[in-house]
Formats: sequence, C-alpha cells, structure tokens
Amino acid sequence: MARKQADIAVPDLTGKLALVTGASDGVGLGLAARLAAAGAEVLLPVRNSRKGEAAIERIRQQHPRAALSLRELDLSSLKSVAALGAELTAEGRPIHILIGNAGVMTPPERQTTADGFELQFGTNHLGHFALVKHLLPLLRAGRARVTSQLSLAANSGAINWNDLNWENSYNGGRAYSQSKIAFGLFGLELDRRSRAGDWGITSNIAHPGVALTNLLQARPEVGRPQPTMGGRLVRAMGRRGILVGTPESAALPALYAVTSPKAQGGLMYGPSGFLHLSGPPAEQALYSRLRSEDDARRVWEVSEKLTRG
Repeated sequence: MARKQADIAVPDLTGKLALVTGASDGVGLGLAARLAAAGAEVLLPVRNSRKGEAAIERIRQQHPRAALSLRELDLSSLKSVAALGAELTAEGRPIHILIGNAGVMTPPERQTTADGFELQFGTNHLGHFALVKHLLPLLRAGRARVTSQLSLAANSGAINWNDLNWENSYNGGRAYSQSKIAFGLFGLELDRRSRAGDWGITSNIAHPGVALTNLLQARPEVGRPQPTMGGRLVRAMGRRGILVGTPESAALPALYAVTSPKAQGGLMYGPSGFLHLSGPPAEQALYSRLRSEDDARRVWEVSEKLTRG
C-alpha cells in the first residue's frame, strides 16, 4: 500500500514574483511547481539551459498556465551571479519570494569555483550570499520572504575558520557541513539585519530531511561517477517506505517557510517525523551550530570580504 504523502495548503500567490535556485530538478523543481501552481510568476535561474527547459515543460504539463521563465546562473561564478543581479536590477521588478535551494554535495576530490573557493563553500553559501546582496534592493521593494535551504549536515561538523577553503586538509563531508552551517547562519543574520534596518525582508531557514535527489546520485561533473553509499541506502529505504521522504515531501518545509502566514523570520522549519527525516513540516529548534549570533555576524563579514560585496 502506498504511503499517504504529507502536504500543505499554499496561499494564493497571484501577482508575486518568485525566484528559486536549483529548480531544474529534485526538490527545487517541486518548489517551483508549487509556487507556480499557486499563481506566482517563477524565475528559474539555471546553469544548464537544456535541463531548465525540460523542467519548465514538466511543470507546464501539470499547470498549463504557469508563468515561468529561465535565467542564466552559475552559483560557482561570482561573475555569473553579478550578471543575473544586474539583469534583474535593470528590469526593476520587486521580488517577493526567494528560495536558495541549489547546491553541490561531497565531490570526492577538492575542487574550486571560478573564483578559487572550495566548490561547496563557494557554491552553496558564497554564491547565494552574493546573489542576495545583489538583489537586496529588489527584495526590500517586494518585502520579500527569503528561505535558505539547509541540510541535516548543518547539525554536524563546524566552520573551519582557519582554512575556509580546505586548502590544507580536504574532507568532502566536513566541507559540505561547513557550507550549510555558513548558509544557515547567513539566513538568520539576514533576518536580524532586516529587522534592525527596517528592510522589510523576512528570512528563515529550512531543511528537507532525507529524500533521494540528485545530490546523492552519480555526478560526473564533480568527479562522482557512481551514487554515494548514502544515496544507495536512501534508495533502498525509500523502496521499503522506511523513514525517508520523497522529493515532493522534502520540498514542504521550505515551501511552508516561504509561504505560510504562520512561518516567521529567524526560525528553522523541517520535517516533523522520526528524527526529522520525513513528515509534515514544522518549526524546529535551531541546530547548535546555528545559535551563535557572533558566528553569524562573522560569517556575514567574511562573506562580504570574500565576495567583494
């Protein structure tokens, strides 16, 4: 018997402009589809235009009237991030919803971005940080809701302050955790700065639990020709209906965080089931690594310096 999937009601988003990174597949695709189905116009900034076009076709098969458009974005290139920022700024349209969902996970060997940053830190955190900074006037104009998508990995490891780019001793899993901790601290600091400066932006964080997505699959472009051991385990558990969610259910915490009238800034949302691996979305206690306001300020200041922001 098929498991009953959790779901939430999404308010009418007619007239809202939303931007979702990483929307060409997996959780991001599900988020873009749900926002479009609720009436929002959704921008899909993608690195691979072919995958982006396929994503739009998939969404329109279910929602023929969906308002969708592709934009070019490579989060591992600050030049690409700046180009998208300039393009959207020139258009001058307020942005009401932004979900930072894109990410790269555990390349087996250390890789760097176009700007020389460790790939996961540079893509998962710095790329999104720079994007939000470029779009800040549009987010303020739209009194935007911003949700930064984390991972269970943000509940382990630490920020390697003395070697943020892992040049001395690379560990893919620890570097991934660092990227997600930094991104979470940024999301919380954005809300604090918005409240202090009366920016009108509501920023919170979310995590999807565990579901089989492309992050765990073979990714030849990052040097991983086979699925990870974790990916194989999640697939086996998913087939048996044990603990893990689906890409659709994994999208719900971020969807709730960015659309629900009950969701607030400065909080974290995730699955409410056993060990927070799956289940309906709910508010959760901040991971211990995300509780230091001093660390959050430090992440913001370091990120401004690194991105020349």
